[in-house]
Amino acid sequence: MAAKSTDHIKLGLFVMAGLAFLIVTLYLIGKDQDLFGNNFELRTRYANVQGLVVGNNVRYAGIEVGTVRKIEIISDREIEVCLVIHNKMKPFIKKTATTSIGSDGLMGNKVINIEPGIDGLAVAENDILPSRGAVNTDDMLRLLDHTNQDIAAIASSLKSTVSRINNSQGLWRLLEDSTIPMHISGSATQLQQAILRVSSMAADLQLIVADVKAGKGSLGKLLRDTAMAGAWQHTIDQLEQAGAVAGQLAARLDTTAQSLQVDITNGKGPVHVLLKDSLTAIHLSNSLRNIDLGTAAFQQNMEALKHHFLLRGYFRRQERLQQKAAKSEHGGAAMRTGP
Repeated sequence: MAAKSTDHIKLGLFVMAGLAFLIVTLYLIGKDQDLFGNNFELRTRYANVQGLVVGNNVRYAGIEVGTVRKIEIISDREIEVCLVIHNKMKPFIKKTATTSIGSDGLMGNKVINIEPGIDGLAVAENDILPSRGAVNTDDMLRLLDHTNQDIAAIASSLKSTVSRINNSQGLWRLLEDSTIPMHISGSATQLQQAILRVSSMAADLQLIVADVKAGKGSLGKLLRDTAMAGAWQHTIDQLEQAGAVAGQLAARLDTTAQSLQVDITNGKGPVHVLLKDSLTAIHLSNSLRNIDLGTAAFQQNMEALKHHFLLRGYFRRQERLQQKAAKSEHGGAAMRTGP
């Protein structure tokens, strides 16, 4: 009988110890899931929760501040997530804070990150925080697959290009030509000299432009000197006047030529006589012949007078005077050309 009582006592103690352990375990699990303690609720909405489940952690600025209590579909495009947050975090979470779904490591459980907002009012019970779409792993993998395909196409094209380059005899012949570096060096030297010449020309041109702006030189005076501009204008006016006078003279000459043409055509005036009348031409020819004959006879008479005894002395004195005058002119010229 005493033995049975002892067994009952041991069994009772074991059951009580098991209950105590179960209660402690449940408390720890509930505490971890925010089933106990002073908490408040916040809500946020997503188009895709990306595998988020009830019990996932909630972090604020990287610190765990609560858990996910409930996930509910409210429409075909929105899913509402209820968050349980420690009450001590209420003054720090603003209404402008945003939420996003992330991962606890690369392949870990999903978590909700609350990102601090700018200054504003603190959140209240059941406030709805705005959400921000997170990067979807499936989208990343699809984009990565597409990128890998592009890289494979680029690698294939690059391989084909390298193969064509390796099979190009002309390119290798060009690369193996030892004279090409010398030609390139010579071309570079000539290009440098050309650049220096262009630079020098540009500097000279700049000096010329500066001189022109300063009114120096003919072009500068022409562009800047108002007096020269007035002189040019006066010259242009005179040229215009001369052109007008030339036009008048041309008109007069044209009138005179027309009058002469009329006289010649109608047989009037001295021009017609000189150009058209053959008898007048014969008279003129005879007159000229007579003048030549008279001139020759006059020269013979002068020679005869030079040898006449009455006038011979006079002509000799004139010759001596002419010789003296010639000698005096010759001596003066010699003195002017002397040292």
